[in-house]
Amino acid sequence: MSDIQDKVIIITGASSGIGAATARELAAKGAKLILAARRESRLRELQAELSGTGR
Repeated sequence: MSDIQDKVIIITGASSGIGAATARELAAKGAKLILAARRESRLRELQAELSGTGR
């Protein structure tokens, strides 16, 4: 995963576990993410964390 900057990546199961950890790692490397999961509230929390709003 050396050239991830600005790549668009879809992650399913992103609200917890490996999916959330993968989202955090790829976001830190500059990827553009599309997140999907069953728990919308947790997705929104992750989105806030990744965008730096903390809400």
